[in-house]
Amino acid sequence: MVRLDSISKSFGGKPVVENVSLEIEAGERFTLLGRSGCGKTTLLRMIAGFETPDSGTIAIAGQDVGSLPVEQRPVGLIFQNYALFPHMTVYDNIAVGPRIRKHPEIDIAKNIDELLEITHLQDLRNAHPGQISGGEAQRVALARAVINRPKILLLDEPLSALDPSLRQHLREELVEMQRALGITFLFVTHDQEEAMGLATRMGIMDNGCLQQVGTPSELYERPQTAFIAEFLGEVNKLTGTVEQRTGNQITVSLGPTGNIQCV
Repeated sequence: MVRLDSISKSFGGKPVVENVSLEIEAGERFTLLGRSGCGKTTLLRMIAGFETPDSGTIAIAGQDVGSLPVEQRPVGLIFQNYALFPHMTVYDNIAVGPRIRKHPEIDIAKNIDELLEITHLQDLRNAHPGQISGGEAQRVALARAVINRPKILLLDEPLSALDPSLRQHLREELVEMQRALGITFLFVTHDQEEAMGLATRMGIMDNGCLQQVGTPSELYERPQTAFIAEFLGEVNKLTGTVEQRTGNQITVSLGPTGNIQCV
């Protein structure tokens, strides 16, 4: 579905994304997790077309999109603040994209009716953003982002602006909506709990590099670096010397403490 090959990007001579290669499969909920400034949002912006890689290629559904402007890329976008138009109703906010593309109004109405049902917004079609809750605003933004049937939906910290008490409920709603819509989701977040709760697979970034990719349980149970282990949970660090390697098993000497077996 989405393929990144050796993507790099620098600003002012400072590397922000370094040699990132990644494949995201159709129907996945893939999360990019990392601390602020690690390069994850820049990577998202390059997929969307807001930034141009210094090197490497980006393909979506088999098509190299490097030369395509933002409006021609098969992606949908949801930003932190949802960017809803306050003077428009829920219905008209969702209709913005198709109307810009001059789709027939009868087709727009049919598609919006379907999305209002999927997102449980039927009773709010004539409400304005100031009259709805944060969770409802998120669903409006989701419906607006997918009405043109993008190949992938890009979500940049979609829950960060919300009250912590709402986040778990809204994570569950996002998972439900993704399953109902059948669209590939790519989330960017700095929140470990959010990433683990949303993702079918996830990648961890640090200092512009993609450190490891796998399911949440794989990354939690078998981190490949000390950074990942510490970032995803509390760990005990032991200093030792590798004494023997047999297949996937390693014997490490801890000095007077003795030896331990590692896999």
